[in-house]
Amino acid sequence: MSTDIHGGIEFRHPGVDAGYHDGEPWVRAMALWPLYDDSDHAAFGCLFGACNDAGFRPLAAGRGLPADLSGELRAVLEPPVRTGEFHGATWADWAEIARLDPGTVPDSPFTGRLSWSKVSRPSLVYQRLVPDRWPAEVVDLVGPPPAGLDRAARLSEWSSGDLLCRYEPLTAGALLGAGSPWSHVFAVMKALADRFGEKAVRLVVAFG
Repeated sequence: MSTDIHGGIEFRHPGVDAGYHDGEPWVRAMALWPLYDDSDHAAFGCLFGACNDAGFRPLAAGRGLPADLSGELRAVLEPPVRTGEFHGATWADWAEIARLDPGTVPDSPFTGRLSWSKVSRPSLVYQRLVPDRWPAEVVDLVGPPPAGLDRAARLSEWSSGDLLCRYEPLTAGALLGAGSPWSHVFAVMKALADRFGEKAVRLVVAFG
């Protein structure tokens, strides 16, 4: 069962420290959707420690909602967090995200994520976290890894009988980098950080 992410991007109003802004210090710039509309548990674990079956040491887990959260995001996140409908509330600023090492890997035996579906039903996708040496039951399901599969460096796709197979290395760069669904989120955060500063832009999330 997949878990959804909720939240948004905020920036700290520059007028707070300059003395000319008497509103809320943090302002919601944009909701997380429509920038991100996916449910990638490995990425959630890498960034925030949620659904962390892969075993990452997360960047920003368990911080809760910021005390100075903007009113717009508070209205969206605080009630379901309070009732337990949402869990894992936390946040990370752009300075932290921008400096995340793309070579970060899980603290576990898992090195990749294998996905497969039937050619006749490509929308029904199965996934399995795998170590470097695939277990026998995985090989029985999808066949052996294709010759030349680079398990550490890049995404690979191939056919195995009537199956469409895909392998992704479990690195922060593969999960969060260019071409991933997170690239849109990070592009907005970077643009705001270029104007307001890296520590003055943050992503606030919860899961449900």
